[in-house]
Amino acid sequence: MALTKSTQSLFLGQKAPDFRLPDVVSARILGLSEIKSKKGTVVMFICNHCPYVKHVRDELVKLSQEYIQKGIAFVGINSNDVENYPEDSPKKMKEHAKQYGYPFAYLFDETQEVAHAYDAACTPDFYVFDKDLKCVYRGRMDDSTPGSGKPVTGQDLKAALDAILSGKQVSEDQKPSLGCNIKWK
Repeated sequence: MALTKSTQSLFLGQKAPDFRLPDVVSARILGLSEIKSKKGTVVMFICNHCPYVKHVRDELVKLSQEYIQKGIAFVGINSNDVENYPEDSPKKMKEHAKQYGYPFAYLFDETQEVAHAYDAACTPDFYVFDKDLKCVYRGRMDDSTPGSGKPVTGQDLKAALDAILSGKQVSEDQKPSLGCNIKWK
């Protein structure tokens, strides 16, 4: 595990890069146009084995359930090299999504093209897009990390989503996510 910061190089206002990837649970190929919502969309780069993702997993499920009910769409994308990290294989992703009750599609980016298009660097890495699929937030869920002793609250991600839902501008004071580096081929 190499501690990595998100690059935050997708600039605010940039249109979300499109994708079409297999959902490991439904076995359907899903694209951004099928996933997005009319209010806002969260694209998350996550995986199964990363201790940083495991640290926020329960709160992430709770937060996504809450905001899906408010009209925000969520999607998880795993771009890790599964040959060297078999715990992140599509079969294991499906088991993981069912075990933890992911209320969002969990997509497998085998070619890693989507991770490159988003310039994703770590897991977890969060991108929030408005109703027009323009980037309004990229960064962390909150300031809690494994061993920090700080509770996982989702406060940074929630603040961005609450701003979207209330028609306010999302603060440009955005902190990078911290996590394991994406396992590139």
